[in-house]
Amino acid sequence: MNNTHSKVIGYILWIFGFMGAHRFYYGRPVSGTIYFFTLGLFFIGWIVDLFLIPSLDRAADQRFATGPKDYSITWILMTFLGFFGLHRLYMGKWITAIIWFLTGGLFLVGYLYDYCTLNTQIDEVNRRSRRFG
Repeated sequence: MNNTHSKVIGYILWIFGFMGAHRFYYGRPVSGTIYFFTLGLFFIGWIVDLFLIPSLDRAADQRFATGPKDYSITWILMTFLGFFGLHRLYMGKWITAIIWFLTGGLFLVGYLYDYCTLNTQIDEVNRRSRRFG
């Protein structure tokens, strides 16, 4: 079975889950956005998610492909150094990495875009490497 995401990272992000971080990490940008604007559905959903993380992890492992690019490393790079484009550099997206570096993640708009689509981007890179690797 794939092991694309880490429960440890999921629980660490859950600590900030009232802002939706763990939901974005597990590839659920809609509920992540809802959590961001409602403080984890007024903290109730956040507490429930403490028990849902194992199932969120399993669903992400089934949905996304393993490959040369590690999901957790990419998420850590984006979370802490995303304004500089290091997560894009790690994925081999050199041109957009340079653009991110020069514009602070396209003036934060690109950074927000990546927050919602990062799992899909990593998945595409990993699947492409399987076909051509």
